[in-house]
Amino acid sequence: MKILVTSGGTSEAIDRVRSITNHSTGRLGLVITEALIKAGHEVCLITTSHAIKPASHPNLKIIEIKNTLDLLEEMRNLVKDYQVLIHSMAVSDYTPVYMTSIDEVQASQDLSKFLTKQNTESKISSKEDAQILFLKKNPKIISLVKEWNPKIHLIGFKLLVDVTKDHLIDIARESLKKNQADIIVANDLTQINSDQHLAYLVEKNDYQTAYSKQEIAELIIKKIQGFTF
Repeated sequence: MKILVTSGGTSEAIDRVRSITNHSTGRLGLVITEALIKAGHEVCLITTSHAIKPASHPNLKIIEIKNTLDLLEEMRNLVKDYQVLIHSMAVSDYTPVYMTSIDEVQASQDLSKFLTKQNTESKISSKEDAQILFLKKNPKIISLVKEWNPKIHLIGFKLLVDVTKDHLIDIARESLKKNQADIIVANDLTQINSDQHLAYLVEKNDYQTAYSKQEIAELIIKKIQGFTF
């Protein structure tokens, strides 16, 4: 089976030396990819330069991207060629547009104009004691997947922090419906450490619990085997 996996975390440039990113290591995506290859699947992994990557393998293709726009373009081109997408990448919700001094912002009568401006310096000056960074919302790539390939089986991920189990599962079900996904893997950051990775594989009317990255990968493979193509 041809399976597309995303892993790691995107990085959005402020200038040529600074960026906004997240703490995703890509370790879960690594475990899932390795398990898929071991099970005999053909995998394309879209990841980032800083993410942990599996060893080379004849059934593995790795594509590196930097930011959300890169990911959008790669997935738009690739999704149509795959039967399953496992979208575990931590994608930045916002991208920087313009950084400026507080004085410039206070002098403006129209804050919306800053969303159309761009910094021209390769490295924005650090002489100011404080600066304001304007951000714009990135597209939700998971919501576009079924437009690109209505037949693909979609496994998405939802990460929240310090919430109840019921709330986490409710939010996962909302994402399941909104994005026409088959499964949402719901995680709480407070339940993830070097010894455990508690997650719920949430479907429309049911969910299963995993207690480690390896268990998450094994459950995903079992679910894939039950998909109708």
